Amino acid sequence: MESRVKYPYIYLLLESNLVFVYHMKTSNYINASDLIDSSEWEVYTLPQQSIFERFNHEESEAIEGRGFYLEQDRLYDIVEIMNDCIQKYRFMDQRLITQAVHIVSSESAAGSVRVALAPPKHVIGFPDCLSMGPLWKLEEKRGQAFRNDWLIENINDEQEDVIQNKFMNTLREIEDISNHVPIYIWYGNNADEQCGLRFFLYLLRDKSNEIFLINTTDHCVNTSHLCSQQLAKLFRDLEGKKPLTIQERLTFQNEWEILSQTKDVLRLWINNEIKGVPENYFDLLIIETIDRLHNEQTAKDFIKTGTVIAELLALVNELPSVFFLEYRIRFLVYSGVLALKGIPKSMRHYSVKLQNK
Repeated sequence: MESRVKYPYIYLLLESNLVFVYHMKTSNYINASDLIDSSEWEVYTLPQQSIFERFNHEESEAIEGRGFYLEQDRLYDIVEIMNDCIQKYRFMDQRLITQAVHIVSSESAAGSVRVALAPPKHVIGFPDCLSMGPLWKLEEKRGQAFRNDWLIENINDEQEDVIQNKFMNTLREIEDISNHVPIYIWYGNNADEQCGLRFFLYLLRDKSNEIFLINTTDHCVNTSHLCSQQLAKLFRDLEGKKPLTIQERLTFQNEWEILSQTKDVLRLWINNEIKGVPENYFDLLIIETIDRLHNEQTAKDFIKTGTVIAELLALVNELPSVFFLEYRIRFLVYSGVLALKGIPKSMRHYSVKLQNK
């Protein structure tokens, strides 16, 4: 696939004689679903003897009604080409009309922070859960591909078409932060946000910004569980607090470098440390919970997977992502411990019971 930019247009030679032209009308990064749903595509025939590098769509007539199909990997590559272009051509005033940047380890928590704080500010919500899946070399392309492969093979989050693009777009947003604005990182005492904290500080290692940490644990274990009023109070209480020192930043960066050498797929926050644990860590609890739910039934029957997960969430202060728990339930099905009813394409679509019940 050949491509070139004639800003604000991107040309893609997807077939030998067909040029697909995309008109970029936003300075915001896009993902695969944006591209699929967009009406900004036009298709042109590349004239015989013409050279793609010299093609100008304004001198040709678009083909009416011409659709196209792209495989997922190819679509991802196209989105990355477009986002690289957006990043290159973003004007400085479009990126940096803000008094502060806030980084939060979940998109839902980021939405609450946006509501809680007065403008102008820019809030970056991280789209991935770092308590599950490999972190090996995550700051590099090879580590990102390694993690993405594991997620695609194991996790049913119904977002595999966009999560990889969202991840890369978040890295771009962090890279785009101007050196003159303060940065606030929100986190709680759980493995997901503690890993995120160290990852963000590693990504920010070459920036000279003042960086402030906001620990939400006094209110709740997970930042995403706090309401906007609580978040606003936490930010007000930060007044007078000093930013991280160079040494403190280096400590977090070094801790990330240690984490990024590991290949664990499950982590917990234990005794104020991030600990890698076996991926079957919660399997026995899952089995015991299903057994208890069976004993509460008048006749032993299948139980909705979502119901099992809801019961698990009520038992332990820090559980991994619900999608990790669903992955382990599927594993117990595939290994013969649980029986299955339905199609396990998401936790809403199937039920389980113990095989010996």
